[in-house]
Amino acid sequence: MIETNELTRKLKTMLHPQAALIVYAEESDRYNTDDNGYFVEVRDIDENGIMGEGRPVTVEFMNELLRGYSESHSATPYGRIPSNLLWFDPRKGSEKYIWYNPPQKRMMFFHDVLKIESAEYNLPGIIYEAGESRLNVYAYKDAELTDKTALFAAPFFNVTKASVCLGSAKIERPKDLNYTNLLEYWEKKFWLTEFSHLGGGGNPTKSNLVLVTKAAKNKPFNLDELKPLNNLKLKDILR
Repeated sequence: MIETNELTRKLKTMLHPQAALIVYAEESDRYNTDDNGYFVEVRDIDENGIMGEGRPVTVEFMNELLRGYSESHSATPYGRIPSNLLWFDPRKGSEKYIWYNPPQKRMMFFHDVLKIESAEYNLPGIIYEAGESRLNVYAYKDAELTDKTALFAAPFFNVTKASVCLGSAKIERPKDLNYTNLLEYWEKKFWLTEFSHLGGGGNPTKSNLVLVTKAAKNKPFNLDELKPLNNLKLKDILR
């Protein structure tokens, strides 16, 4: 999907024709799917918009054209599947990726209004669920993930239940869209955004989230503070 700022840039850029592909076929072959009934030529277009002499198009030329177009317009990731990727659907219009981070310490940035130091904090296990333009995050307690793993409200600001308010981080989608880069892109959109407000559901933890967050700076995150999400299990989002 083209980001809004990229689309705006493309619309403001004057494009000039460079070449034209012309397909010839006999009238009786117009609807024939047999490619043996066609002839394709390419004609260069000069700076005045005038087409030059036609020349036959080779198979190598068409393969290179299609390869370049596909790489520049494809939103489908490729490559080695990361070990923490639990589920994915790369089909256009149905994009969905689910992966996890084990408990770890991570840098977090906070708006001054919260009076929380921007620093590294201990976190519970986190599960991410990303679509084409949305991100959900959940917390979990289990040492090993299974279908029955319970999902809890993510103990962070900017999150309502599981839905993330993606705000201030300006992260460009990677041009080299392999699976690792795609997951890193979504994580950066979340962790590099400045945490600034409680989600619509109020405190996602049993105690005040400000106090819970500060307490996790120098000691492991208190898992007893996590709130369940309507008995939601990992299997419920793996579909």
